[in-house]
Amino acid sequence: MKLSASVCIFSLMATHSASGFMLSSQQSTKKIPLVLSAAPLENDNGVVVADTRRNFMTKTMATAMATAATAASGVLAAPSPAHAVKGTDKVNAMLKAYGLPTIPSVSNGMVPLLEVWGKGKNRFPLLVLMNHPITWVVTLPSNDVNGEDGTIQAGEYAKGDTATLFVYQDEGHVDNIATADKSLFERALIKAISQKGSNIYQNFKVTKVVPQDGPEYGGKQYVVCDFKYELLTGAGFEVDRRGVAAITSEGPAVEVLWAASTRERFKKTEGTLRDITSSFRVWADGLNFSEELAKTEERFG
Repeated sequence: MKLSASVCIFSLMATHSASGFMLSSQQSTKKIPLVLSAAPLENDNGVVVADTRRNFMTKTMATAMATAATAASGVLAAPSPAHAVKGTDKVNAMLKAYGLPTIPSVSNGMVPLLEVWGKGKNRFPLLVLMNHPITWVVTLPSNDVNGEDGTIQAGEYAKGDTATLFVYQDEGHVDNIATADKSLFERALIKAISQKGSNIYQNFKVTKVVPQDGPEYGGKQYVVCDFKYELLTGAGFEVDRRGVAAITSEGPAVEVLWAASTRERFKKTEGTLRDITSSFRVWADGLNFSEELAKTEERFG
């Protein structure tokens, strides 16, 4: 049963109200519970005041609708606060510290983000640069005593618009990735979209592959791929998704930044998603990550 995103959200809201949303993953279901409480209100001086019934219902419904949109659009990760290096001046200062070229400017309404993926002892470090809309929420990998988990992602989650880093390690480093067979990009992207389970999508297809060779890439090889697929939800809906990805290979892996929206929204967001992926840069070999790794080691040992 294929429905539009808005119909999916409305239908999922009804399902959620009764028993929580069900998304299939590895032949099992994951229930996203309805939030039944609302945060207390504060006045202009930061003093907590009593919540009214209207405020409670308004915030609870907003939370449920955001969760519904998230489920319908296939974004399974919840946003959390992030502290990446953001803003052109700060990003350029960090790039200079690493001995890398600075970025000249960013598109209107966008902001650059620079972050090290792989600070944990279970990963290898990569310096990742990407632009994203200034209104999007950013999530970053988390670190604890067991190592690092998660990835770098930005999105307008309630609408299903996301840009996500995926590090594909199954085939190691790939020399001359610009001339690699299309099947490599298909494998990497399928792995990227199916992190929550291999049975949550169907009809995946890479529709275009374009190697990038402009001077702005500094001699590095990148490939831009257009793709589409259908997200399958546990409620029986099929949500058409469209996306674009930038792919490179630095260090012992292939790195993918894939950005996607629902098919209906892609008509509006395509330019933004292409701006995001065209800004994607990754560095690995030759950089000194000792300071960043030392901070994580000091915190978690």
